[in-house]
Amino acid sequence: MADLQYVRAAQVEEAIALLNEPGVKSRPLAGSTDLVLMLRENPSWCDRVVDISLVPELHTIVQRDGQVTIGAAATFHEVLSNPIVMRTAPLLAQACHQVGAVQIRNMGTLGGNVANAAACADSLPALVCLDAAAHVRTPEGERSWPVAELVVKPNQTLIPPGGLLVSLSYEVPPKGSRSIFLKLGRRNAMAISRLTVAVLGRLDGTGRVAEVRIVTGSATPQISRIRPAEESMLGQKPGRDLYAATARRVADEMIRLSGRRWSTEFKEPALVAMTSRALARVFEPEESGKTGAG
Repeated sequence: MADLQYVRAAQVEEAIALLNEPGVKSRPLAGSTDLVLMLRENPSWCDRVVDISLVPELHTIVQRDGQVTIGAAATFHEVLSNPIVMRTAPLLAQACHQVGAVQIRNMGTLGGNVANAAACADSLPALVCLDAAAHVRTPEGERSWPVAELVVKPNQTLIPPGGLLVSLSYEVPPKGSRSIFLKLGRRNAMAISRLTVAVLGRLDGTGRVAEVRIVTGSATPQISRIRPAEESMLGQKPGRDLYAATARRVADEMIRLSGRRWSTEFKEPALVAMTSRALARVFEPEESGKTGAG
């Protein structure tokens, strides 16, 4: 790491040019909270880092025509404290608040959390629950993928060599939607996730479930919505029995996708309890206080 080169980009176009300069293996640097660890483990991972942390475009958070766009270099603190995010996607703000300590939230970035694609990344379940899209810039132009498809498996994405994740976007959930993000770690603070659950839902005019999205983290090889569990709730009246049955389906889906491992004995009952609790807090907010808005 002693020979590592450093260069700072002032604009996205300059960053793309530097990342694709022939003869140099370059990687983008934003918060650097994960990159330093990667270089310690594999010093030949890159020859040069391209600092994108001060590119203004990559820090913007805007809402236009029902869509919210967040620059990839926005820090966790910038995201969780932004009024647009707090109003339209409370679960994303909650997820960012759960990341590490204050120092990590001030440095680490939302885009870096997605691009590194760690199985325990706190922001991924929330973004997938929002059906968020990732926008990647290359010398050939921009490509977009749903975040659920961009992250292929732990630590692997579809971002091509020389590509730069520039922003993430999501449609504002329909009026009446509520959301929640729950995290389980080895301790109450600064803990790597053992399990996370993100839920977004709303009721129709008759008090039945009109929509529900359920996503788990640190539970399955690929972070995605648990469709069988979601479908089982549609048109149903909320209640403890429904939450318990749905949570059981979520745990069954985890086991189907991941198999039974040494951690299943712990994760299975924990996931059932967390999912049931999350559903109750979304569909019965009067009993659990404010958990979100749409």
